[in-house]
Amino acid sequence: MGQDGSRSSGSGGGLPTTAVSTGGRGRALLCGWLQNTLINIKIMILCGFVTILVLLGTVSFGNFESSNDDAVNQNLIREINPILAEIPSGSDPTSLVEPPKVEIKPNLTNLDEPPEVEISPNVTKLDEPHEVEISSNVAYTLGPRITNWDSQRKVWLTQNPEFPSILNGKARILLLTGSPPGPCDKPIGDYYLLKSVKNKIDYCRLHGIEIVYNMAHLDEELSGYWTKLPMIRRLMLSHPEVEWIWWMDSDALFTDILFEIPLSRYEKHNLVIHGYPDLLFNQKSWVALNTGIFLLRNCQWSLDLLDAWAPMGPKGPIRDEAGKILTAYLKGRPAFEADDQSALIYLLLSQKDKWMEKVFVENQYYLHGFWEGLVDRYEEMIEKYHPGLGDERWPFVTHFVGCKPCGSYADYAVEKCFKSMERAFNFADDQVLKLYGFSHRGLLSPKVKRIRKETVSPLEFVDKFDIRRMHPETKP
Repeated sequence: MGQDGSRSSGSGGGLPTTAVSTGGRGRALLCGWLQNTLINIKIMILCGFVTILVLLGTVSFGNFESSNDDAVNQNLIREINPILAEIPSGSDPTSLVEPPKVEIKPNLTNLDEPPEVEISPNVTKLDEPHEVEISSNVAYTLGPRITNWDSQRKVWLTQNPEFPSILNGKARILLLTGSPPGPCDKPIGDYYLLKSVKNKIDYCRLHGIEIVYNMAHLDEELSGYWTKLPMIRRLMLSHPEVEWIWWMDSDALFTDILFEIPLSRYEKHNLVIHGYPDLLFNQKSWVALNTGIFLLRNCQWSLDLLDAWAPMGPKGPIRDEAGKILTAYLKGRPAFEADDQSALIYLLLSQKDKWMEKVFVENQYYLHGFWEGLVDRYEEMIEKYHPGLGDERWPFVTHFVGCKPCGSYADYAVEKCFKSMERAFNFADDQVLKLYGFSHRGLLSPKVKRIRKETVSPLEFVDKFDIRRMHPETKP
């Protein structure tokens, strides 16, 4: 800056040695002396400033970089201060640092209206989890209450004829199954889940059934046994063209690939579930029905049932307290948290007049076949009977209740469970492979063998062995 100043001051005329006017020599000398004096003063100031900088550099050379950093930080502070000044202080009641706590009134009686939210003067910090206190008196819901689903669905089907609810003379079915979002506790569990999926895909492909495999928890409140409920409801509302939602546990296998569910039997019913009326109505047993496999019609009645079923399912105190009620009410039920099966049985018994007219308790074929009494009889079945029966002679479904192939514990020995699942899978897979001329070397072997010779007329085998062309013999 000193140098720039000297250039500026000397730009108006020549230096004293260039003055040629004799009459104004004294005045010129005086001006030259003043200019030289000013220049000298500026030079001295500049030299002094440079000297100070050199001395500072000598004393604190090692801190030079940090000084630069400090200067940068000071610049940033000067830029940020105006922004910080615009943010309300902590004493401001509208401060963003302390958001209001949300509480839900417990006196919720009308499910059609959303719960009222009150703002409490109590505040919490943003770095702490935001807690929402929900009273156990608040009825849990799967979503907004729908009261006119049948009419909505009817209009939609009329407006979308390319998505009929009846295909090839059969009501459209969507099979829903699934497993947890994470890997199994044991790698072999994932292997058998894969086999279970393959088994279901084969059956659905051969019978013209759509399939959805879910691995997401759509509602964290409904974990464990209850995860199926929000998914079933979502599929109903998202697929109005589907007439039936068919839930099937991941540990259940189709073991009669030829058998078809007799849907015509259920024209006046909305829920089809395996069970025994005597155990249900007379003994009030907690195993009178099995919710591992059931069919639910896509209609208003089913949505109402889900709405009545779900409130016992939220994890925590609600599920624990509901479990105590179910254990006290149902015969033989151990003391544990509320499960979906016990809750459904309790609902159907306590509100029998409201629900049972539309419930079909099926036991004429094995919609649910308990595995322990079946897997050791497969060779006998192969020798004496044939697929398409669906009952104790050739079970439609073999359900591995208590095995928990994906979990870390089970009610039965792990080796026995996986060995039995291997037998059930191969027993069913042989029925699929038969069309292609192969079968497993044994019910415990993953290897296959050829069971017939190739010919120049392959269509003969298609007509003879294609399951889709066969007409199963069903038990009346």
